[in-house]
Amino acid sequence: MRIGIFFGGQSREREISFAGGRTVYDNLNKSIFDAVPIFIDSKGHFVLLDWQYIYKGTIRDFYPPVNFLPKSDLPVQIYAESLKNLSDEDWDKLIAEVGQKINPSDFKKHIDFAFLALHGPYGEDGNIQGILEWNGIPFSGAGILPSAIGISKIAQRQFLQQAGFEGPKSRILNQNDWNHQPHENIYQNLKKELGLPLVIKAPHQGSSIGVSILNEDDPNKFEKLVQKSFFELEITEDEWNGYSQEEKIGFIAKLVDIREGIGLPVIAEEGMLYTPDELLEFLNNTFTAKKQSIKLKAIDSENSLLIESFIEGKEFSCIVIQDENERPIALPPTEIRKGKDVFDYRSKYLPGISRKITPIDAPQDIIEKIRSQCAALFKALQIDVYARIDGFITKEGKVFLNDPNTTSGMLPSSFFFHQAAEIGLNPSQFLSYIIRTSLQARLKTGKHHFELQKMIKQLDAALEGLKKEAQKKINVGVIMGGFSTERHISVESGRNIYEKLSSSEKYLPIPIFLSGNEDQHELYVLPINIMLKDNADDIKDKIQNYEVHPIISQIKFESSEITEKYVGIENIVLKKISYHDLPDIIDVTFIALHGRPGEDGAVQAELEKLNIPYNGSDVESSKITINKYDTNEILKNAGISVADHRLVFENKWQSNKEAEIAAIEEQLSYPLIAKPADDGCSSAVKKIKNKAELEAFAGMMFRPQAEFIEDLANILKLKKNEEFPQKNFFLLEELIEKKDAKYFLEITGGLLTHFKEDGSIEYEIFEPSEALAGGEVLSLEEKFLAGEGQNITPARYTPQAENYKVVAEQVKATLKKTAEVLNITGYARIDAFVRVYEDLSVETIIIEVNSLPGMTPATCIFHQTAINGYKPYDFIDKILAFGTEKMKKQTITK
Repeated sequence: MRIGIFFGGQSREREISFAGGRTVYDNLNKSIFDAVPIFIDSKGHFVLLDWQYIYKGTIRDFYPPVNFLPKSDLPVQIYAESLKNLSDEDWDKLIAEVGQKINPSDFKKHIDFAFLALHGPYGEDGNIQGILEWNGIPFSGAGILPSAIGISKIAQRQFLQQAGFEGPKSRILNQNDWNHQPHENIYQNLKKELGLPLVIKAPHQGSSIGVSILNEDDPNKFEKLVQKSFFELEITEDEWNGYSQEEKIGFIAKLVDIREGIGLPVIAEEGMLYTPDELLEFLNNTFTAKKQSIKLKAIDSENSLLIESFIEGKEFSCIVIQDENERPIALPPTEIRKGKDVFDYRSKYLPGISRKITPIDAPQDIIEKIRSQCAALFKALQIDVYARIDGFITKEGKVFLNDPNTTSGMLPSSFFFHQAAEIGLNPSQFLSYIIRTSLQARLKTGKHHFELQKMIKQLDAALEGLKKEAQKKINVGVIMGGFSTERHISVESGRNIYEKLSSSEKYLPIPIFLSGNEDQHELYVLPINIMLKDNADDIKDKIQNYEVHPIISQIKFESSEITEKYVGIENIVLKKISYHDLPDIIDVTFIALHGRPGEDGAVQAELEKLNIPYNGSDVESSKITINKYDTNEILKNAGISVADHRLVFENKWQSNKEAEIAAIEEQLSYPLIAKPADDGCSSAVKKIKNKAELEAFAGMMFRPQAEFIEDLANILKLKKNEEFPQKNFFLLEELIEKKDAKYFLEITGGLLTHFKEDGSIEYEIFEPSEALAGGEVLSLEEKFLAGEGQNITPARYTPQAENYKVVAEQVKATLKKTAEVLNITGYARIDAFVRVYEDLSVETIIIEVNSLPGMTPATCIFHQTAINGYKPYDFIDKILAFGTEKMKKQTITK
């Protein structure tokens, strides 16, 4: 069955939709479905997307294509709506670079079913549902009516009140009233009627975009928050002129961010500004002319806002599904524990910022009350298939439902998959359930009845056949977690590997969580519901306090017909194992660990004792590459450029700090880079600009307790939940700069190894990506998390396309030599800086080698493999095949 995945779109949630569409594309069961990516751009064009572009980190990394972008001096990417004066012919040419433009009337030529991963206006408001129904394409999820209600928070509130559901007091603030009445009067009236805190909501946005909470009695802050929800901003002459050039660029970048700012194009004094450069020039010119202030406004704003009284209580989110008899079943509601007032965009989609507790920490009768209310609302709104319903439970036991969503976020650890896992469905199985149940739901329209019944019959036969195939697959132990500062990224990588393999015809993945310490590794086989907890610490906590909540047992019983139909093999139960148990469980291992253990050879050594094949480099090579100092020394001796470097040891620092600082300052000048010498990438990597920051870094690294030393953390501007390890030594490196090069950029390059016929190693070096850091150094989020980083693949070494190959071949030659010198096998990622000179000669300075690179859905190694024709599954398959062959050769040699 050809499944058209509709993703992207015109809303402010398009990046989450893009990432969710990729999740669906990867997790659809390859035995029974053919995934067809249909990208909707921000102008509403339907694009049959070439699959390579699905694995870009963000939409702006590939669309609009580089040669259609206006010239810019700012490091700010734009969306397609910033292109102006393009004819229909121009749009056709632009789209042809990434795929094929199709019209709704052509859908039937390409797809049998539409899986909707769209969010917000045009996606979950009934628009796309109507287009698909008109053109005879069955689609996933709710129909037109509940979608139209579900998109509007104002319509939802009115419906909930009329249907007898409890809710907060609320008022509607119209744009016309805001523009023509004194803001102070509006504020005082709302404060009197609703009390403080006030919740201010843009009614047609999801992912908490345009939602703010006013806690204190502050009319000025109220005005700013209302402007934010109307997607307006007023900036004064004093504010603008008080910014440095760098701060002005930062202001522009935040302003045009569609998640937190206004976006582009922007209306200014009735004129339209399309690009960041035009906006910067306009503001500079406006305030040069001594204008006191200017108001900026989004072209797509809100006409009214919903203002609500604040609900004091626990926040939850509950997925409701239905069985084949259309009976709604509320899955276990998840409690959201936030780091701040609003469960905002970053809190929802970045692991570790908030916590998800499933089921909600409440008495069983309260949980049942939440479930029954959610199921009742699902039915009242006539929703089909599934919905995500958000709400609060107060201390008095009152349930307030406030946001029925007819499309849920579909990132790997979203509520959508997180709660389905509690009844035993992995993501691939849950997607199969959604498709089958959606086909059944479309029968109710009375349209295309015969065709739909035929599709359902064929799908049922295919699902039955899957159960027999599962017995013949290769068992892959996917080891994730660990105890390094990168343990959360490791879980993201491990889950991604698990999901790619679970939808394949060849492999059966078994998730294994590694915990403990360097002296004693602890291994646990994980059931799917624990694997999909929010982050590594949540998984560890669940293991240590393992119990099956009575409500979970009850929901499993209620949904047993669903799980019987879609689960091919009996669910795995939590089980503690040792390395010696692995040969009875798995055939091959995929180590998804980062830092120590994993990239240091410790796990590899245990697997080699048992002759179990694994991914990546062998023990000796891993021992070298985990240590950045040793790696630098070996590469320097081999004639490869590296940063000037030195180690700082705790004992020398503590015994004579001033002498150590003097020695450092004699060798290296500020600013310099400080980082852990023997751990993974990006954690605690800091740009050190002066002696005070150096002392703070050393103090934090050598601190005696796990808790942060507040004064030192403030000097380093550490975030509250940032990972910063304790070590007895660290590495200092010179800051690599442009110097006299013509072009200068940071890159990250992946590689894959193959065996030649004579048994020697062949290196396949991918086209590196150019990495753009939002701050002083690339963060973990920028490297690995969807929608966060700006990676351009292939890297832009020079503006002249004809010179690309000359430069690229020199860079790739250095990456290959690095891999050979370090005896890297399997696959790896090498980070470097590149200086390109006037004569096109190149200096590539290696800064880091990762023997087990991050394999999260958004990591740029997948952008690179796509250029060489590998889908992520193909790449993973190649890695496992090489590891298996390498172990065979080693066994024969022994």
